[in-house]
Amino acid sequence: MSKVFAVYGASGCGRSLMPVAVDQLRRLNAQADSQIVFIDDALEEETTVNGYTAMNYAKFKSINSDGKFVLIAIANSHIRQKIAEQLVEDGISLWTVQGANTLIMDAVSIAAGAALSPFVTIAANVTIGKCFHANLYSYVEHDCIIGDYVTFAPRVSCNGNIHIHDHAYIGTGAVIKQGTPDKPLIIGKGAIVGMGAVVTKDVPAGVVVVGNPARPLNKP
Repeated sequence: MSKVFAVYGASGCGRSLMPVAVDQLRRLNAQADSQIVFIDDALEEETTVNGYTAMNYAKFKSINSDGKFVLIAIANSHIRQKIAEQLVEDGISLWTVQGANTLIMDAVSIAAGAALSPFVTIAANVTIGKCFHANLYSYVEHDCIIGDYVTFAPRVSCNGNIHIHDHAYIGTGAVIKQGTPDKPLIIGKGAIVGMGAVVTKDVPAGVVVVGNPARPLNKP
């Protein structure tokens, strides 16, 4: 049987990433002996979304194949983690997808399950954890460390020597000021950086910051 690839989530994020995933298979000459589908747990019966077969996870699991690979295209990082853990438990591989024009430089380590949209740049000496989402035109500069299940909305500017902890969310157009090798700028676990924010200092875990310069939400 052929390999089966899937984009988990048939909402906006998944529908945007599906053509990127299909193009990656084409570039790797993997289309001939594989199929690609959507997984969406809201579905009771098999259907089509944007011309691709869509099914729930139970149906996907029942497919007989030589291997299954899944990109989790769900913005909520905690749901992404829950699905990733279930996939691993079921022996299904996390799938990393990147655009044809995604630029990845030297000495970069990216754990499984990343979604790297077109026009994303990952500069040198960067370490990234599981199921990272980097949306259109975002970049990660040199010597950054990014944890698991971190999400970048479009056009995030993450400059050098920044540490971003697990489950952080960085909003559209946010700019994070460069740290230094001896004092990296830190975005704490589960922190949220608002759209267009300019981050000039550390953001504690779980805190929402907005504005220029970025300050905790609702703080005078």
